[in-house]
Amino acid sequence: MLRNMLQRRPKAMKVSERMRGYRARKQAVGLRLIQLWVPDTRSRRFAAECRRQCRLLKGDAAEAGALEFIERAGAWEDDAAR
Repeated sequence: MLRNMLQRRPKAMKVSERMRGYRARKQAVGLRLIQLWVPDTRSRRFAAECRRQCRLLKGDAAEAGALEFIERAGAWEDDAAR
């Protein structure tokens, strides 16, 4: 009996077939697949570029203003709870 059950099992779907079904289900609920290339934040090159840009902005008045704005925006939830 167990042998018959195993023999009746449908063949495993190929990865491409599973992905096609997965994408179809996502599209059916109104989602769309997008792919993005983003900087690799783990690379040494990325870290070096971050350091370079930070050195350029050090002491810049506009950067100081931007950082103050970010700090105020980050504290917004803290203020709202009071």
